[in-house]
Amino acid sequence: MRALVTDDSRTMRTILVRILAQLGFEADQAEDGRAAWSRLQEGNPPELMLVDWHMPELTGAELVALVRADSRFDSVRIMMVSSEGDPAFVSEALAAGADEYIVKPFDAGAIAEKLALLNLGGAAFDAKVSMEWSLG
Repeated sequence: MRALVTDDSRTMRTILVRILAQLGFEADQAEDGRAAWSRLQEGNPPELMLVDWHMPELTGAELVALVRADSRFDSVRIMMVSSEGDPAFVSEALAAGADEYIVKPFDAGAIAEKLALLNLGGAAFDAKVSMEWSLG
C-alpha cells in the first residue's frame, strides 16, 4: 500500500515514513500542503495520507478540505497528525474530512491502531498488529 506523509518537519516525516515502512507501506513525502496537493495532481493517489496540522502554504485542514472536495480522491484515507490535542482542532479536522486524528507524540503502536481502525494494511501490517496485540 502507498502513503503520502505531509509535514513541514523533516524529522517528523522521517519518523512517520519509518513507522509506515515497518507496517508494510511504501511512503512518499511532501514538505507542506501545497507540495502534497501538487503530488496528488500527478495521478495515482495513495491509499493513505498522514497530514500535519500546522504547515506553511496550506494548513493540514485546508489540504484535507481540498482533497475531500475532489472526487478523484474519495478512496484516500486521511489521518491528521498534530501536536494539537484540543477537541476543537480534532472537530475541525474531522469536519474537513479527516478519517482519523492522532496527537504527537505517538509511537508505532498508536499509528498501527489508527490504521487498523481505517481497515488499512497488508500482510506485514496484519502480522505486526496481531503480534503486538497478542503480546499486550
